[in-house]
Amino acid sequence: MGNDMMSWLQGLKNNFSKQKQVSIVMGNEAADLDSMASAVCYAWYLHLDDPSQNSFPLINIPRADFKLRTEAVYLFQEAGVNIDDLLFTEDIDLEKLKAAGTLKLVLVDHNKLASSQTGLERLITGIIDHHADEAAYPPAAVTDIKPVGSCATIVAENFLKDQQDTIEKSLGTLLLGTILLDTVNLDPEAGRVTNDDSKAANKIIEISGLDSKKLFDKLQFEKFNVSSLGSYDLLRKDYKEWQMGSVKLGIGSVLLPASDWAAKDPDIANECDRYLKEHKLDVLLAMNAFTSPGFTRQLVVYVPDGNLRSKTVTFLEGSDLGLEKLEINSSSDGCTFYNQKNLGISRKKLQPLLKEFFEG
Repeated sequence: MGNDMMSWLQGLKNNFSKQKQVSIVMGNEAADLDSMASAVCYAWYLHLDDPSQNSFPLINIPRADFKLRTEAVYLFQEAGVNIDDLLFTEDIDLEKLKAAGTLKLVLVDHNKLASSQTGLERLITGIIDHHADEAAYPPAAVTDIKPVGSCATIVAENFLKDQQDTIEKSLGTLLLGTILLDTVNLDPEAGRVTNDDSKAANKIIEISGLDSKKLFDKLQFEKFNVSSLGSYDLLRKDYKEWQMGSVKLGIGSVLLPASDWAAKDPDIANECDRYLKEHKLDVLLAMNAFTSPGFTRQLVVYVPDGNLRSKTVTFLEGSDLGLEKLEINSSSDGCTFYNQKNLGISRKKLQPLLKEFFEG
C-alpha cells in the first residue's frame, strides 16, 4: 500500500488545480515535525475514508523554510516522500478559496488559528489536536482533542481503528518517528508520554517492523544537525527580534561552535550584514549553544554602527554573562566572538537585560 500513498502525494499539485471544493488539512504556523507529519498523514486518512472530500495537506510555512526543520527533512526522506510533491503556503491561497466559497479547513496540532489566519475560523470543519482546547471554532466542527504527547498519536489511532491494513513502512515511519521525537522515545521520565502514545507507537512497531531506537536516535541527531545550513539559514533557523527603544535587536540561536561556523563560512560578517539589513536591525547577536564534550555557550556580536557597537560591547562585557573573548581566524572583522562562562543565561534571560539597557 506504500506506493498508493506516494502516488496520492505525487498527484496532489495536479489534482488540486482541478478540484472545485477542497478540504485543507493544516498544521500550526510553527510547522514543527508533528504539525507537518500529522497534516500529511491525516489528509491521506481522510482521502482513504472518503475520496470525494478532496483532502489536501498544507505545510503551513513557505517552501524555503522547510530545510530549516532538519529532523523533518530527514524523516520525510526516510519515509520516501518527495518534498517537491508537498503543498506549501505559496501553493495554496486560502483567502481566495474562502472568497470562492470552496474551502473547508481541518486543523491538526492546533485548535485555534494563528492571528494571520483568524478570518478563516468559520470554515473549520474538523480538528485533531493535543493542546488545551481554546474552543475558537464553530460548534459544528468535529473534534478529537486530548492531552497526549503527540498529535500524530491521535492520527495513528484513526488508522489503527479502521485503516490498519494501510499502515506500511512509509506511513509507519512518519507516524512513529513523530511520536517518538515528541515523547523522547516514549520515556516516562521526560514527562511527555501517555499510555495512548505508547499504545499507538507499539502497535505501529508491531505492524511495520520498524526499529524504534534507531529511528529515534537518528531523528534526535538530525534535529540538532545544522551541517547542511549556511550562515543565513543558521541565523534564521531559531530567531527572535525585538524593538527596544530606538534599537531594533535580533538574536539567533545557533547550534554549533563559533570556530566551526567560521571555518565553514569565513565570510560570517558579510552574511551577518546581509541578515541585519534585510531585517532592518541595529544589533544582531548569535547565541551559540552546543555540547562538545560538555554543554557550552558562546556569543557572536555584530553591530555595524561604531558608537552603538562600543556601547553594546561594553554592556555585554560588564554583564553577568561572564564573557571571554575568543580569537577566531576568519575574515569576519565586523564580528566579535566570546565564550560565555555563565551557562544559565539563555536568550530568554538575556532579552530583558538588553531591553532594560537599551530603553534605560
